Amino acid sequence: MLHCTPTGLCSGPAIRAQAPTEPLLSSDDLLAPFYQGAKPAGAHRIGTEVERFGVDRTTGAPLPYDGPNGILAVFDALTHRYGWRPTAEKPGGPIIALSRGSASISLEPGAQLELSGSPVRTVHEVCDELSEHLRELQAIDQRLGVAWLASGFHPLARQSELPWVPKERYRIMRDYFPSRGQSGIDMMRRTATVQVNLDYSDEADAMRKLRVALKLSPVATAMFANAPFFEGQATGEYQSRRAAVWLDVDPDRSGLLPELMQPGRGFADYVQWALDAPMFLFKRDDQLVANTGQTFRSFWRHGFQGYQATAEDWDHHLNTLFPEVRLKGYLEVRGADSLPRDLVCAVPALWTGLLYDDRALDQAEQICAPFGPDELQALRPEVARHGLKARWQGQPLQQLAEQLLDTALAGLARRDRRDADGHDERRHLEPLVALVSAGQSPADRLLADLPPDLQDAQLRGEIIRRAQL
Repeated sequence: MLHCTPTGLCSGPAIRAQAPTEPLLSSDDLLAPFYQGAKPAGAHRIGTEVERFGVDRTTGAPLPYDGPNGILAVFDALTHRYGWRPTAEKPGGPIIALSRGSASISLEPGAQLELSGSPVRTVHEVCDELSEHLRELQAIDQRLGVAWLASGFHPLARQSELPWVPKERYRIMRDYFPSRGQSGIDMMRRTATVQVNLDYSDEADAMRKLRVALKLSPVATAMFANAPFFEGQATGEYQSRRAAVWLDVDPDRSGLLPELMQPGRGFADYVQWALDAPMFLFKRDDQLVANTGQTFRSFWRHGFQGYQATAEDWDHHLNTLFPEVRLKGYLEVRGADSLPRDLVCAVPALWTGLLYDDRALDQAEQICAPFGPDELQALRPEVARHGLKARWQGQPLQQLAEQLLDTALAGLARRDRRDADGHDERRHLEPLVALVSAGQSPADRLLADLPPDLQDAQLRGEIIRRAQL
């Protein structure tokens, strides 16, 4: 059994340093990663993941994986100019990521480029690291003729035009997702996000933050809706086509987790949900074993083709679950579209202000306490279509967004983390505050004053110009 203090910090045999290849013998082994993730408040950090689409600057064609102007050429330049180190899925395999210090650059299935930033203390540091990354890319882009587009859904490409990154996991997912909804392949290859990773102090703190973030996720999605284009056209159908895509992706591993929105839920409840989600695969001796016909619960109890579940398998499975807020050894808040440079840092600023200040978290919890799972689920398609112009309980969603921004601003003010110029973290919310005050989502900026009579090639060029980071 786990041995826990009254504050929820746990120790004892169940959270021993378990070798990745050890079999999972008990339910305590399943709980261990979550208890091990707990950190004192002074050690809490902010991690941000930023994805974007690479295209030919002139034609808008998606970057291929290889070739003289492809992703591998970008990787090669980053490696030789800026000290990034290439990594492969297995020895001798194709390059699929770069690393430098505690940061990494990886590829999503359609060759979306993702910067996973270092865990840092302040939003200022998040922005500094992102700015450095963009400077490095821009120095390379001029020579390669590349543009990086910030949009939650690829604004130009058809599925047939995108490459497949040669990662074995993606091949298995490609075969699996069409059996679980209509939009899984679009999710893999034509969506891009900004995600925030945040720490927790103990089980109670983790579950409280998870509950609040899940309930507020549709509002945040509206504030950051930035995907109005589809295959080079401004259809007017969605403010966030990415958000629409996620409404039809494997319901067993995505969504708002309504069963975890109630007070009193704990790590064990998240484990029970994760156990019943279907698997993709597991790894043995550098080989991936496809296993898409079994829940992890069944694998844990009965094995598969003579293999038994290990701690590494469990960790990998947790990383193949995609709820709007994901729990691992930290919280991952996932509901924002990829954004332009001036708005990217507003995502970690919003969630840091809401979740890392006790008074702000109290207020946010009070705000969302009455929200029920059914009405939140009904809000999601409205947010995808209308962004911040969606309505909530008979009122414009803008009003709720303004209330959350006020709460986050107060939380950041109390944190009082200053940059070299003496500004606190509220500065990173200023562009978002201006948009929300005008009742707009970022998609409205992309569409503003778009000439209605542009020919296809002209419209594609205008989309590239507007969507560039």
